[in-house]
Amino acid sequence: MDDWNAHAEREIGRYRDGEARLPGAADPDARQRQLTRMGNAAGGAGLALLMQGRHEHAAEWLVRAAERYRESFAGAPAESWGRPIGALKARLLAGDRTGAKDEARWTLELGAAGAPSPIGRYAACLSLLALERWKEARPLADGLRTHEGFPAAVGDALAMIAAEDPLGYVEAIEAVLESFETRDEFLEDVPVADTVLVLQELAGRRGMAAALSSPRLPRS
Repeated sequence: MDDWNAHAEREIGRYRDGEARLPGAADPDARQRQLTRMGNAAGGAGLALLMQGRHEHAAEWLVRAAERYRESFAGAPAESWGRPIGALKARLLAGDRTGAKDEARWTLELGAAGAPSPIGRYAACLSLLALERWKEARPLADGLRTHEGFPAAVGDALAMIAAEDPLGYVEAIEAVLESFETRDEFLEDVPVADTVLVLQELAGRRGMAAALSSPRLPRS
């Protein structure tokens, strides 16, 4: 059984250590990499706190994660869409709808919808769903679900949310959850199905969230 308090304390410690050793603006590459590590640690702390039911404290750390990911993007290499995705997911997990909409608009302004990579288009699709621009999200989601380099179940779940297909969504989200339950590696070694939580948040806006139970999810 996971010790969520230990996970949270470890991640907070990693964040504080990164904060103490954050390079200055004179070394932008080292700075953006350290900011990303700090974003990962803050996000890990937030997830561990969510699993403990400490929602207010979790939200504080998830917002920190979003801030660090966004701050890191300025010096990041081209096509670093993981940063905007991380920021948007963290805001959604924190329950910060206003902040999530801001991250979504920023991501779209960066040109994610026209990105050559599936990860860029995933960033755009998440953004459009967060903005409840369902029709615009549908072609992006449909493209992702058939792309060889993108997890089919996640693409299916995105498409079902965009199309408002509750039955299709349940099948898709259960497949996404199964992928988390059968894997051994997680970001920051915090074994939480964060993508499932994000998709559930977006599906909930259409009254489509599924009834799920798993050791990889917080208790309802």
